[in-house]
Amino acid sequence: MTEELYWLILTTLMTSLFWVPYILNRIAVRGLMGGMANPSPDDKPQTPWAERAMLAHKNAVENLVLFAPLAIATHVMGVGTELTATMSMVFFFARLVHFVVYAAGIPVVRTLAFAVGFLAELILALNLLGMM
Repeated sequence: MTEELYWLILTTLMTSLFWVPYILNRIAVRGLMGGMANPSPDDKPQTPWAERAMLAHKNAVENLVLFAPLAIATHVMGVGTELTATMSMVFFFARLVHFVVYAAGIPVVRTLAFAVGFLAELILALNLLGMM
């Protein structure tokens, strides 16, 4: 397995678990049955950090859609390098930091983490285009 695929799998697994904290908060706020019910305008609101965690999860999914084809194409085309492997790892950690600081409500670090993840994707794309 290439490093790019390894980090893609870890990123996918991590992203797939980002729902857990805000669902646990929903259950804590609304009770078990309320947490499993269909959404309603009359629902008790979740805590602000849980609302932000939902947005961070959505953002993580949106960015996974961009990262996955880049990592897979790097593998399929056999153009992986030490740089692409490092950028795949950087993307993973940037997304982890982004989720945590977004949920915590830390705005500047959130934006920096997003930018680092985007830069990692950009480097993967430029490598695929033969520009790195």
